[in-house]
Amino acid sequence: GYESQSCLNKNPVEGFSAGLIDDDDIYKWEVVIIGPQDTLFEGGFFKAYLTFPYDYPLRPPKMKFITEIWHPNVAKNGDVCISILHEPGEDKFGYEKPEERWLPIHTVETIMISVISMLADPNSDSPANVDAAKEWREDPNGEFKRKVARCVRKSQEMAFD
Repeated sequence: GYESQSCLNKNPVEGFSAGLIDDDDIYKWEVVIIGPQDTLFEGGFFKAYLTFPYDYPLRPPKMKFITEIWHPNVAKNGDVCISILHEPGEDKFGYEKPEERWLPIHTVETIMISVISMLADPNSDSPANVDAAKEWREDPNGEFKRKVARCVRKSQEMAFD
């Protein structure tokens, strides 16, 4: 089930914080991911919402970045597309093994760890943002790096407003 907010705050995992947006609604969480060190996202504060379905943990939550982020696995509207958040079962496109997908043992913490590793190591095979994937493959230290740097700067300004 849900870890209570206070328990999560007592043992923060490296690189993120999480809590309820509104204490009366346990299905909506706000998370802040700190851009992982030694990546282009380093120093950024990326805020996202996690929305849990009523039949959690049988089905995965949806995750959407509120802070602008330029990444192959994040759609331009902020939706995060990674295996761990996909519905359980077979992948009709054959990209993913069932064990890579959602399992009821996953928690906010394991989701955050997956997202942090996604930031460090994008998967451009089935991108949610085709333009970002193309730039990351063809010119990672040019256009891609510039766009990410802009998002990092903007996220810092928002975080300290």
